[in-house]
Amino acid sequence: MTWWLILWLVAPALTFGVVLRLIPGTETSPRRRAARERRRARVAGALDRVAGRVRHGRHGAPPPADPFDALHVQMRLGIVADHLRRLEDDPHAWARAERIIASQLAYDALLADACRLAGVEVLPRAKGDPWERMREEVELASRGWTW
Repeated sequence: MTWWLILWLVAPALTFGVVLRLIPGTETSPRRRAARERRRARVAGALDRVAGRVRHGRHGAPPPADPFDALHVQMRLGIVADHLRRLEDDPHAWARAERIIASQLAYDALLADACRLAGVEVLPRAKGDPWERMREEVELASRGWTW
């Protein structure tokens, strides 16, 4: 008896929901659009990983370095360096010291990425070490990097 009751309640609701989905309506909500984009990004990432395995094999050589990765890092270095200069020039910036420190750490992380792409050894030093930062900048500049 209870199964019939559940069937008579659930079946019309499912049918009504399917019919409503088939009728074109207004735009979807931003939350649903964002969820759909996240799902698409997850699926695209999974497909990229599978395609990489198919192209290069499981234990094959890593794919060659993409020159656009270096360009992206150079652009980000320039943006962060400009931001850091603007912070240092503005004496009235709110929480200036904390923002400068955070920007310098971001700059150092980008320098480490650039060094990895250019084949420069990154020495293990304390975070924010100005001597290591200068050494990395000089090494990158000697290899033709500009930002």
